[in-house]
Amino acid sequence: MTHSNQPRTTGRSIVLLRENAVNEGVRTLASTTRTRGTDDIVSFENLGVAVVDVPPEELADASGDDSPILAVEPERYVYALGEPTSKMTAARSVTSQAEFDESHVTWGLQATGVANLKPNVDGSGIRVAILDTGIDFKHPDFQGRSIVSKSFIDGEEVQDGDSHGTHCAGTSCGSNKPSQLPRYGIAYNASLYVGKVLANDGSGSDSSVLQGIEWAIANRCDIISMSLGGSVEPGEPFSQVYETVAKRALNRGTLIIAAAGNSSDRNNGIRNPVNSPANCPSIMAVAALDSQLQVAYFSDAGINPDGGHVDIAGPGVDVYSSVPLLGKYDRFNGTSMATPHVAGIAALYAQVTGLRGRELWWILTQNAQRLDLFTSDVGIGLVQAPK
Repeated sequence: MTHSNQPRTTGRSIVLLRENAVNEGVRTLASTTRTRGTDDIVSFENLGVAVVDVPPEELADASGDDSPILAVEPERYVYALGEPTSKMTAARSVTSQAEFDESHVTWGLQATGVANLKPNVDGSGIRVAILDTGIDFKHPDFQGRSIVSKSFIDGEEVQDGDSHGTHCAGTSCGSNKPSQLPRYGIAYNASLYVGKVLANDGSGSDSSVLQGIEWAIANRCDIISMSLGGSVEPGEPFSQVYETVAKRALNRGTLIIAAAGNSSDRNNGIRNPVNSPANCPSIMAVAALDSQLQVAYFSDAGINPDGGHVDIAGPGVDVYSSVPLLGKYDRFNGTSMATPHVAGIAALYAQVTGLRGRELWWILTQNAQRLDLFTSDVGIGLVQAPK
């Protein structure tokens, strides 16, 4: 469940700009690089970020106390962080279904208390953005649903050609009356925004992710769910660009929730650090649990001293949800599956409490179920629905 053989950076740069000086920052970038002008620089006004098609070394002297440029970082590739249970080898498989009867409701909805909620606790009035591989508009459980969508992948429509995005959207905001049981969706009356930031092969870049975040904030989304990331080395610091973007989002009432990553192999004693961008302190990082409420063998850990903590945990093993094609449903594993559980439950809290941003983060963690496990593995504990 790793992308260790994939490239980490694109050769381009992401640039953090002063929030009130984006246009000035773009002009400064154009004058200090080999670009042909401002048209060759992609900027995000709401975020105060730009992407430039030059390596970071070329911009090494661009930032400074009097400069509109605050930080320059290499642009990363990012990848979907989940896969079907059927793809796991027998030696690495985690099966633990004896604790829950899934004939009517998935184990994840039972473990988090969603199955016991009153019908009017459904995410009504809350905007949830799923930034992923898109969604299957033809799926029977999304028929008639109003979905705002946009693709940030050149040459690809929002229609999901992978299945990862449809699975995540199903968990967070899927129907409470699916075409066949069990029920798997949490905030089934939330307003669903789907940004395709990962291609149909499950890969993307910081540029597509930042475009998706910009779009979600411009559309006043209350929650952004990102089941994606790029690997981080032990001791590697978090991205100042993403951290500042997440802070600016929180200030506007938008909570970003992201998958911690799947690069660990706990069966062999390997705990790897939380992926980027989930390792940013202002992004809620989600670990994966199995149905016995134990840490999934693949779930990454908060082991880097400079940020990179796990904040909360969600169901992430053998998770049933919607997928495209004839099967309509499948079981996936990954912190990708845990993340939309947290995002969907965040929508429920936003509905019943009216809280947003940092206050919404606070109430999610205050009401989590404490576990007898290391906080570096599961954070505050298992996310719980409003009582």
